[in-house]
Amino acid sequence: MDKRIVEFGRGLRAAGVSVSLAELLDAFRAVEDVGVSQQGLFRAALRITLIKEVRHFETFDELFPLYFGRGEPPLQSVADFLTAVEQDQLQQALSQFDERIQQLLEWLTSGDGPTAVELQQLAEQSGIQWLDNPQQSVWVTRRMLQQMGFGQLPEKLSQLLQTLRDMGLGQETIERISGVIEINQELIREQVAEQAGLEIARRRAERPAELHGPDLMHKSFQSLSPHEINQLRFELQRLIQQLRTRAALRRKRQKSGQIDARKTIRHSQRYAGVPFELKYHHRKLKPNIVFIFDASNSMQRVVEFMLYFVTEMQDQVSRLRSFAFYDNLGEVSDILRKLDMRTPHKAFYEVQRGIPGYLYGTNLGRSLQTFYDQHLPAVDRRTTVIIMGDGRNNHYDPRLDLVRDLQKRAKQLIWFTPENERLWGTGDSDMDVYAPLCDAVYPVRNLAQLSTAVDKIMTNS
Repeated sequence: MDKRIVEFGRGLRAAGVSVSLAELLDAFRAVEDVGVSQQGLFRAALRITLIKEVRHFETFDELFPLYFGRGEPPLQSVADFLTAVEQDQLQQALSQFDERIQQLLEWLTSGDGPTAVELQQLAEQSGIQWLDNPQQSVWVTRRMLQQMGFGQLPEKLSQLLQTLRDMGLGQETIERISGVIEINQELIREQVAEQAGLEIARRRAERPAELHGPDLMHKSFQSLSPHEINQLRFELQRLIQQLRTRAALRRKRQKSGQIDARKTIRHSQRYAGVPFELKYHHRKLKPNIVFIFDASNSMQRVVEFMLYFVTEMQDQVSRLRSFAFYDNLGEVSDILRKLDMRTPHKAFYEVQRGIPGYLYGTNLGRSLQTFYDQHLPAVDRRTTVIIMGDGRNNHYDPRLDLVRDLQKRAKQLIWFTPENERLWGTGDSDMDVYAPLCDAVYPVRNLAQLSTAVDKIMTNS
């Protein structure tokens, strides 16, 4: 138990709760006094000794059942009421199913559910390694249950009970078997959910420097809690001011541009060929930008933070035109100029309303065609085109021909993506075929990456 309490302390720290060594020692002493047999007292002892601020109660309540369970009763076993002959008949009935369903039904009837090792393997097969917030465990739990065969369970259970009837088992016995299976189903669902949440919490605790405290900027947008989002909005103002200062210094250093040898020599004729006055090429220091971004709900977090940059940095660009797409594309430049980013959710939905169509699902191919038909003059050889999206296209035509032509027309084509590179090309992702057509692809899964990408655009455009 001491080891689990230490792990729990690490999990709290990784979630942003300050837990010192002295507080852990207090927790050990408190548990010695109250014991672990009564979970209510045990939970209260840990909460009193480890939590100092009311705002961290929610985090404690979220993590406690992952590390110590919810106190559910153990799985039931049909062996408690079946005779030896009936148990043999049950095993014969189970043998008719494939290995996966047979294993699931054995878990549900024997009272011995899946082991922690088996659950860990299922979790890894379900993609748990790409997640870092226990609240995302719902998705992993669903995938794990599907892999275990829960989707087929009603049909297979009906088949099992009918086989047992054919073997001569009485109706009362069959109803008792069905009741045990029904109870165990819920207990195993809870067990899987807790294991999924615990695995994510442990993985987060193993890399705390990336996920809390001063390095909150490195935490995935999708994993941020509402409180953390508010914290990052303050950090965002500092970042924007820093980027504006850097842009101003670059313009000051580069104001004169490179020496124009031809003009210098021509102008020196009035001084008998001596180049007293140097002439320079005048550089266009503020970039022209066309911003095309995915406004689907899955992109909301990263787009909201990007809109902060767009609205606050507009005076740092020579020309900026913005286009949002979902199932189609619409220009939202005027909308962005009027946005109140103090309410980012309202701002995002306002942008969505600026998109024509019915918002069936992401269709970048169709959106690019709309851009070509209606807005292509916005792109010339001085324009940097930024596309922000996860590259998932619902299996529609990705229109690589339009992306390729857009790259040729523009000064450069840049892609901002929150999608992990390991997932490119999986499912409906076209990111693997879009990426080679771009001049650069920048990951923007957290605020640190997003601010770095914006700074590079301001530097190189």
